[in-house]
Amino acid sequence: MPFRGPPLPRLLLTNVSCMRNAQQILRHVNVSIHDGGALILTGAIGSGKTTFLRMLAGFSKPSAGELNWLSLKDAVKTGHTVLDNVQWFEVLEGKQGRSLPALEFMGLGKFTKEKARMLFMGQRKRLLRKLTISSVPYKKRCDYLITAELD
Repeated sequence: MPFRGPPLPRLLLTNVSCMRNAQQILRHVNVSIHDGGALILTGAIGSGKTTFLRMLAGFSKPSAGELNWLSLKDAVKTGHTVLDNVQWFEVLEGKQGRSLPALEFMGLGKFTKEKARMLFMGQRKRLLRKLTISSVPYKKRCDYLITAELD
């Protein structure tokens, strides 16, 4: 029987650093999250919480280190239309009517009625980016709720 090591983490950051405008925002961050794990992100205003979340969402890259996701598949539901994929998050938030303009903005407007499996890789990545943006408000709200009145 072959040796099986411990399960790989779903999210692994190794010595991740981030610079912005010649200022060090994050320095040598190491995080490992396994299935069922959670991460609580706290800190003062300007401590790098949003920068960290933007890196996780793929909107910015670390200036040093590695950020690795272990995922067997992405969040795109290939049997559903492009529009249905995005509207699902609107229903969760109780805020409808934003999907179509967002898809138009991202260059996916003409594919709204197409099954997601018909998208080319670049289009699929844009759809994934929109899905990430749609699901981020919960995370992003946590970043600002506690300190919103302190500015």
